[in-house]
Amino acid sequence: MENKHGSGARAGSLGGKGFYIVLFLCAAVIVTSFWIMLADAGTNVEDTMAEEPVVDVSGAFVTMIPADEAMRTEPDAQPAPEAVAPEEVADSGEEENVAAPQQEPPAQEVFAETVTSYVWPVAGKVQVPYSVQELMYDSTMADWRTHDGIDVACATGEQVLAAAGGTVVRVSGDDMLGTTVEIDHGNGTHSIYANLADRPPVSEGQVVTMGQVIGSVGTTALGEVNQVSHLHFAMTKDGLSADPMEYLPQDVMP
Repeated sequence: MENKHGSGARAGSLGGKGFYIVLFLCAAVIVTSFWIMLADAGTNVEDTMAEEPVVDVSGAFVTMIPADEAMRTEPDAQPAPEAVAPEEVADSGEEENVAAPQQEPPAQEVFAETVTSYVWPVAGKVQVPYSVQELMYDSTMADWRTHDGIDVACATGEQVLAAAGGTVVRVSGDDMLGTTVEIDHGNGTHSIYANLADRPPVSEGQVVTMGQVIGSVGTTALGEVNQVSHLHFAMTKDGLSADPMEYLPQDVMP
């Protein structure tokens, strides 16, 4: 009986020691694994550092640039060229090819003078006066109508003169008044010469002077064929009909 009790006591004692032994062994295994891991990590770090080249920047000057400025890439500013005085250019002896400024083409001449005097376009007597307020009998049309000009009796083929200087603005053929020339004298005043011969020697846009020949008396006015040979002369002011007798000299009658 004593042996049994002794054996049990030794077994219990051994059991308690075995627990601590196992615990110690586990701790040793953990510590050993930890040191192995550290050793491997250190080896990898050393290997990595050994592979990367080492650059010596001890003597370099490093300027820190903000990130927002580093993203901008602006070209270097070029210094403005220095102005060269005209004397220096002349002394250099070098000839510069300077393009001459292009001259604008001359504008078409337009008569802008304000005319204050006129001459009679032909020599002759006024056969039919100016009348826009009262009706006059027209022998050709056999009716009563107004007359917006004066009919000056003269021979067929007689030269017709410009009553004043100006610009020819119209050369046309009118169904009733025949071949017609109109001259702009400026300031809204126009003179009109009708019943001219075909093909007058002036053209539209041409500038004429006082007394210049602009045509000759013809027989082209179909609305006045029953009258004697004459020049139909009319005038307008600002587009409205005007009495030519108010413009032509009264002291020098043709």
